[in-house]
Amino acid sequence: MAHTEHTTPDIVQTQRDWTRTYNALAGAPVASNTVLRRRLIDLSRRLVQEVPRAQLADLRRRAEERS
Repeated sequence: MAHTEHTTPDIVQTQRDWTRTYNALAGAPVASNTVLRRRLIDLSRRLVQEVPRAQLADLRRRAEERS
């Protein structure tokens, strides 16, 4: 998949979901974190496919601004 030139509101929401899922996983018991780990992998895959590496810091900043 090709990277997009501009971050969309949808990808900003994906970054917010990634952060929320990551934080939930950090506090989840090891025995019950499979769903969260799978969700984090799916969200990570989408971010890697759609956002150029050079724009990730800006995306994280934008996601935090609107939280």
